[in-house]
Amino acid sequence: MDRRRISEPSLMPSSWRRPPKTPSKSIKKSCGTLSNATDPSSRSLKSKARASDDLSSGIRWAGLPNSSDCGWIFAQHFCNRLGTAYLHLKNVLNENDPTHAEVLNDIKRRFREETFTRESIAQVLHAYPELRLQTTQPLTDEELYDKLRRTVHNKHELQVLESFLIFNKHVLKTNFYQPTKVALSFRLAPDFLPEIEYPKKPFGMFFVIGNDFRGFHIRFRDVARGGIRLVMSRNKENYSINQRMLFDENYNLAATQNLKNKDIPEGGAKGTILPSLGANPRRCFEKYVDAVIDLLIPGQTPGIKEQLVDLYGKPEILFLGPDEGTADMMDWAALHARERGAETWWKSFTTGKSAAKLGGIPHDTYGMTSRSIRQYVLGIYKQLGLQEKNVTKVQTGGPDGDLGSNEILLSSDKTVAIIDGSGVLADPAGLNRDELVRLAHLRVPVSNFDLSKLSKDGYLVRVEDQDVKLPSGEVVIDGTDFRNGAHLRFKADIFVPCGGRPEAVNISNVSALVDSEGKPHFKYIVEGANLFLTQQARLHLEKRKVVLFKDSSANKGGVTSSSLEVLAGLALSTDEYINLMVFKDGQPSEFYKSYVRDVQDKIAENAAAEFQCIWREHARLNGAKARTTISDELSSTLNNLQAELEASDLFDDEPSKRGVMARAIPDTLVKEIGLEALLQRLPVPYQKALFSSYVASRFIYKYGVNASSVDFFHFARDLAGVIKH
Repeated sequence: MDRRRISEPSLMPSSWRRPPKTPSKSIKKSCGTLSNATDPSSRSLKSKARASDDLSSGIRWAGLPNSSDCGWIFAQHFCNRLGTAYLHLKNVLNENDPTHAEVLNDIKRRFREETFTRESIAQVLHAYPELRLQTTQPLTDEELYDKLRRTVHNKHELQVLESFLIFNKHVLKTNFYQPTKVALSFRLAPDFLPEIEYPKKPFGMFFVIGNDFRGFHIRFRDVARGGIRLVMSRNKENYSINQRMLFDENYNLAATQNLKNKDIPEGGAKGTILPSLGANPRRCFEKYVDAVIDLLIPGQTPGIKEQLVDLYGKPEILFLGPDEGTADMMDWAALHARERGAETWWKSFTTGKSAAKLGGIPHDTYGMTSRSIRQYVLGIYKQLGLQEKNVTKVQTGGPDGDLGSNEILLSSDKTVAIIDGSGVLADPAGLNRDELVRLAHLRVPVSNFDLSKLSKDGYLVRVEDQDVKLPSGEVVIDGTDFRNGAHLRFKADIFVPCGGRPEAVNISNVSALVDSEGKPHFKYIVEGANLFLTQQARLHLEKRKVVLFKDSSANKGGVTSSSLEVLAGLALSTDEYINLMVFKDGQPSEFYKSYVRDVQDKIAENAAAEFQCIWREHARLNGAKARTTISDELSSTLNNLQAELEASDLFDDEPSKRGVMARAIPDTLVKEIGLEALLQRLPVPYQKALFSSYVASRFIYKYGVNASSVDFFHFARDLAGVIKH
């Protein structure tokens, strides 16, 4: 990989710079400049301010960005765009009221679009050439802020320049001064995030800037896992929207992941990468990963990878997974981590690795995510005495996708409509099951459906179609527009979103899912696709008696599978991993097959336990509290209890620890390696997380979200009795 060299020691705060040969234990943090007005970076920013075409499609630098560029990009994302006026309005309005929520969302969107643009930020940076770097004596934070206040009298401009101070102050480590690198990476302390916009503070965040991309990684706990998503842009306008929403999308996905990861050791995390228009997305991913690894592995080679100044002071391991656009890149990332020297954790660095080559456990092959979704669908049928073959269903996400294909293969209902990237397939008489199964096995979209197997009222509208007449006589002018709104037009017993963009159902359009008589289009919704509905939309539908289970509960089979893939990577030595997890002659070992069955059983067990817990709590309250709210409270209670258990001394009790770990770790792994060896190999923070997640989930699922300390006493006593035997 081409490692470009940059040297700009005068532009960064001294706390970032590489230490001397004998670094002191305490590093005095001192702030550097906001921008160097005489530096070429200043002139390049000035030209960028004029070149609106470049700004709207993402800057592509010939080399790596310099410090002024980094501050400019940081300011675009983190200038506080809402402020006290929005907070006052938020306190007056009721976010649970759909009308109020829509007003707040509109105001928030307007503020973010108009308050600080890339152009206006760049213009501010050139308006103050007197704010030069103090090369002889670096200014402290207080001195530099005082100079800003005396120099800048416009509140808007001051806020932009203050964001540079915030950037400097919150960098814990960076590869900026490494002699070789392919992109710039910054480990940031997330304390600067305003609570009004980001109510739950992340544990840690990475900010990565390349010459043709930008990206983030956010995690909500020390031990955390989540997918890396490529956010692709169709055109300049779309890029501009993606750029504005990049961090917020990353934050929301990570927060949802954290709720979903309630009963596994890893907390929630997510990474996003936004390539510039025309950039090679795979190269952007590779540079992103390599830059992050720079901050995970101590540099030891003078002139190539030198020791970093590390104000965080603790070892960190990230667990990355596949997401949109990166499913085929996990093998490369794991092997690259090994090549970079991560011998102890390269096997667990990524999940979703290819099974045959690197011993991964692919979700789609074994239907991992779909198994948890199915537990909720089947749970509804069982609780309400429904026969699946008589239930009508609408599904987003087609037979070409992981969730869509497995939902087809695992179900036996009467599916009346499927919407995917290729178009809309519908038949009120029920789509031919055999034909759907054929497409699911082939992993091709609904556009390949054999039209001879539709009834007289069935139809297929492809996204490229125009002026298509439906059997009802309705004329579809544009196939893409029809597809984009199709999820709002159909009616059925159950709706199972298995694909689609986030917030496809939101407070602005959710009313379209209720007819003129106030009757919802669907009686039951199991949200298989992440963030398909907004929180306000979920609550709006539940008020109309829709039985709804949200994504963080229903769509967690994949994270359970990935968690146990991480466990195998941490527990097995490299030789054991290659022998037991990697296929031989294209065939899995008996160990691998047994371990996959353990994973599938664990997914079904956890999903069924959570479904029953939510159903019981809803019944206990006679429907007074929405299942969506119960699910969130369940996740929060589990996460909080897990954190309390990790901070307690319960893990230090050896009999309890061994008993719990023997049950939390899959039998196949315990029998092969032995509990003693596993306790020696697994990192202690990971063991604590595994122990705490097992105890917390078993307790809450049994006693509910309002369990008391007395309940925990009885639970602990019962658990001790089980352990003794």
